[in-house]
Amino acid sequence: MEGEAITQIMVGVNESTIKGYPHASISSKGAFEWTLKKIVRNNTSGFKLLFLHVQVPDEDGFEDMDSIFASPEDFKVLKHRDKIRGLHLLEYFVNRCHEIGVPCEAWIKQGDPKEVVCHEVKRVQPDLLVVGCRGLGPFQSVQQEQASGNIIKYLMPQISRVLYILPHSN
Repeated sequence: MEGEAITQIMVGVNESTIKGYPHASISSKGAFEWTLKKIVRNNTSGFKLLFLHVQVPDEDGFEDMDSIFASPEDFKVLKHRDKIRGLHLLEYFVNRCHEIGVPCEAWIKQGDPKEVVCHEVKRVQPDLLVVGCRGLGPFQSVQQEQASGNIIKYLMPQISRVLYILPHSN
């Protein structure tokens, strides 16, 4: 492989909506495993996986409604705690990569996932972007397909990279 370029694949990951941090969502694990099985295969030295986790702040700005905030330090603790939770999520993917010998990097950003993903793709310029798709019931899946279409419409004009949304498998 010496002298050959390494293919960089960015994988968008998020926490489980059922179990929460530090557990990865089913779609994130699926996108990761699909990438390993279908793209990386046995060529672990030919690829570098880049894991991006976007933390979305609550609409009201914080999730601890029963907490008492008495100083600026109290808010720093909340921000630190959220960052720690995100790091534990990324730890799963980094550990798996090291187990099988695939080079990787992982980082956390905060904001609107569509905007953050576009910004990070422009900044890092991976060869491929892989994101998962949530598995939902029949009614919700129609809504999700519409939402996925909106996301694709948002992402495609802004990125010049290949985007692959991994379909949910039953």
